[in-house]
Amino acid sequence: MIDLTTRYLGLELSSPLVASASPLNAEIDNLRRLADAGAAAVVLPSLFEEQIDAEARWTEAIRVAGTESYAEALTYFPRTSVEPGGSRRYLAFVEQAVAAVEMPVIGSLNGTTPEGWVAYARQIEQAGAAALELNLYLLATDLSMDGRSVERRYLEILDAVRGEVTIPLAVKLGPYFSAPGHMALELARHGADGLVLFNRFYQPDVDTLTLSLRNDLQLSQPSEIRLPLLWIGVLAGRTAASLAASTGVAGAEEVVKYLLVGADVVMTTSALLRHGPDHMAVLLRGLRAWLSARGFSSLEAVRGLLSHRLLAANGAFERANYMEILGNYPNRATRLG
Repeated sequence: MIDLTTRYLGLELSSPLVASASPLNAEIDNLRRLADAGAAAVVLPSLFEEQIDAEARWTEAIRVAGTESYAEALTYFPRTSVEPGGSRRYLAFVEQAVAAVEMPVIGSLNGTTPEGWVAYARQIEQAGAAALELNLYLLATDLSMDGRSVERRYLEILDAVRGEVTIPLAVKLGPYFSAPGHMALELARHGADGLVLFNRFYQPDVDTLTLSLRNDLQLSQPSEIRLPLLWIGVLAGRTAASLAASTGVAGAEEVVKYLLVGADVVMTTSALLRHGPDHMAVLLRGLRAWLSARGFSSLEAVRGLLSHRLLAANGAFERANYMEILGNYPNRATRLG
């Protein structure tokens, strides 16, 4: 029997396979299917503060429409403080999800204001989430903002939320830092229990027919695994924060690669959107088969075997490997010719 148990954010998980945030996870039936297929935990879709604010403004506009015309119109709607329906629905869904499945349910939050980050984080905790993922989607399009300002913003948000909630916190961060490893250690020092590497910042395309920008969801490909693979390998064993691998997981091979460089859990979204919740069972069988074929009895026997810390030749992660790749390329081209 192969032991697939692992720890993530201090939570005991039955395996390293986690269904990361996606539209798929917005339905209770899908959560049950994911649990039946072997998912060890699930991250719910993000609660977006600006979406709630937009709904609140729309609700308020409807409530007061026409009240300037007739005195009696003031009684059309009762006087209430606007409580956005979006947050109520999300929090109710968290409660339903926690009741529906035995695996840990992790909330996800994408805020825009300090008050929003703190208030909604507290509410998600109260709704029963086992942990909370902070989806820090900060794209520095303000050209006056320098790198240190971006880093400070991340840390300030984490500090504010950490001071108000007790459940474990994971930070989903992008790769666009001058020193991603140092930033990861700073986040852990400020109270992040886990790091999700990496957030895919969706980028616009250009529609040449309508002369407009086009925003669409591009599912990840296995070729995108290399950047998170690199930094998880560098961080493994060097931080107390859990490491979650995200991006490019199509099959069991990507799961194994992430574990070999030191990931505590491996998250997948695109593969589940392509193939459905039952694909989680395919990933789980593939991982078991790989471990069994090589005589490994547990994840701990393989986790981090190819991490930067444990490799004797650290050049595999650094400049020496870069030079080797470039140096070998002409020879390969000659052989192919």
